[in-house]
Amino acid sequence: MRLRVLVPIALLLAAGGFAYTKVMARVATVTPPDLVAKAQQADRIVVSKTDKMMYLFRGDTILKSYRISMGSHWDQGHKEREGDERTPEGSYLIDWRNPKSSAYLSLHISYPNADDTERARQSNVSPGGNVMIHGLPNGWGALGTLHRLLDWTDGCVGVTNEEMREIWSLTPNGTPIAIHARWEP
Repeated sequence: MRLRVLVPIALLLAAGGFAYTKVMARVATVTPPDLVAKAQQADRIVVSKTDKMMYLFRGDTILKSYRISMGSHWDQGHKEREGDERTPEGSYLIDWRNPKSSAYLSLHISYPNADDTERARQSNVSPGGNVMIHGLPNGWGALGTLHRLLDWTDGCVGVTNEEMREIWSLTPNGTPIAIHARWEP
């Protein structure tokens, strides 16, 4: 009897959360921060998947470091195809930014590169794309650092909204990003 009551309640809550996320993705507006002065901007980004860390560098100096969430299958190696929920490994660029994404701000990672595209072609699959560094889904920012308890993205690099504002302001388009299975500063 108790299960008959709890299951419908759980389904209603899940449906409500899903609907809330869909609505917030459409109506949320964010004014992104301005870029900092060029002398303060990052000139490269390094991600270490095993350590779940992302580093912003200027020269050999670490400007900032962040604990990250990734795709739920991040530990199964390099992204191979669309929908595999893996975070890619390799050398890419931050090539554009989206202040109106379904997650709080986003910086696009130029995956797939030529090697990724060729590997996918040889396997007769789509390599996927739309891999980003982004904050939490719009409307869910109050979760803050709790998001780190799960790898919840589809292959992107997830940070808190506050961290995303900082990353946005420090990282111009064209910034190289290297994503490694394991990397030590």
